[in-house]
Amino acid sequence: MAQKISKDMNIMEIVQICPESVAVFQKYGLGCIGCAAAHFENLEAGAKVHGFDPDAMVADINALIED
Repeated sequence: MAQKISKDMNIMEIVQICPESVAVFQKYGLGCIGCAAAHFENLEAGAKVHGFDPDAMVADINALIED
């Protein structure tokens, strides 16, 4: 089983672990992959800045990993 994602993980780290997570970021309207902040910002901070629930995003990404 692949590593689970948590909201305190760096956005680019998440993408490296689960490349399919890009679709989740896009679903929430976050163009994080092209943003310089993706290299140092964690998922929780990015979600909150954009007004999204970080726990919902984590759940969506972990669901991809489990499939």
